[in-house]
Amino acid sequence: MIYLDNSATTKPCKEAVEAMTKALVEDWGNPSALYGFGIDAAHALRSARNQVAAAMGAERDRVFFTSGGTEADNWAIFSTAKRYGKKNKHIITTAIEHHAILNCMKELESQGFEVTYLQPDSLGRITIDSLKAALRKDTILVSIMMVNNETGAVMPISQMAKLTHRIAPDAVFHTDAVQGFLKVPFAAKTLGADLISVSSHKIHGPKGAGALYISPRLRSFPALILGGGQEGGYRSGTEGTPAIFGFAAACAALSATFKEDIQQEKQMLDGAIEALSTLKGLVINGAHDAPHILSLSIPGLPTQNTINILQDHGICVSAGSACAKGHRSHVLEAMKIPPETIDASFRISISRQTTPEELAKLINVIQQEALPRAR
Repeated sequence: MIYLDNSATTKPCKEAVEAMTKALVEDWGNPSALYGFGIDAAHALRSARNQVAAAMGAERDRVFFTSGGTEADNWAIFSTAKRYGKKNKHIITTAIEHHAILNCMKELESQGFEVTYLQPDSLGRITIDSLKAALRKDTILVSIMMVNNETGAVMPISQMAKLTHRIAPDAVFHTDAVQGFLKVPFAAKTLGADLISVSSHKIHGPKGAGALYISPRLRSFPALILGGGQEGGYRSGTEGTPAIFGFAAACAALSATFKEDIQQEKQMLDGAIEALSTLKGLVINGAHDAPHILSLSIPGLPTQNTINILQDHGICVSAGSACAKGHRSHVLEAMKIPPETIDASFRISISRQTTPEELAKLINVIQQEALPRAR
């Protein structure tokens, strides 16, 4: 199998698997328990938090574990609205966010919040000028993704956070960094974002773990789940230590080779783009700024047909976001791409485990099998 759907999920690395196995077989104590076995688990949990914080470039006590990126996004959006929404109700996001953000915004609109949706340019990027035009003194929240999960467009988050805090000093800036974490360089301490969402299974960790970074600037932030006071009182409930320990191990493993990995991924993706650009009838959608995501279309050949052809050759690609299957891409629609191109779109996403030979086979199958079948 040639797996090219790494933006949907990644294969857990051996370090993550080993850490999870140890947590299940040996270190399975409850971190809240007050005897030695539980205290050992609490120490391991603290170490895991430190590893994730180090990978994020964050303060060690400002990273809080969640079940994944969707939960982290929901927590960021709804808790900000809860804290600040009594005074003002203006929110800014983009039309190309993940549905973990967009569906939260729909819910807040039903509660009387006013949401401004920034539109992308033809390459899928959100500009500083569009944000500047939308910001108001009564803006309480700005949520803009770091890397688009369909096109790979990278947003200037640091500049956007600074602009937000200058024009709307009381506003909270959140970024969904699920596709940016350990793919594009950033450090939470210096990025300027107040809230940052990340996910384990996008970085060769297990499913079921993620984190929300909460900046020291937010001294008081509403809890996500009430109960026994775990996660600093923000997210009660016994921590899922096997997934968390696997997440932390993946963070440590990928951080050690981060620069080499993204350089290798970028070289492979650039080489694939160069080869694909020569194929008549193939369209490349968007900016593909990130080193791991590329959106393609073969107008005249429906997306599912392309997926089936590639699957017949053992190649796995995606129709777009794995969380919105069965729907036309809202991202490509917002970019004003023609419907016939959207309906033929598919996404490839690579990882540090991808090889140049695998991409060469993909290109060959597209050229020899898929393109000739386009109407």
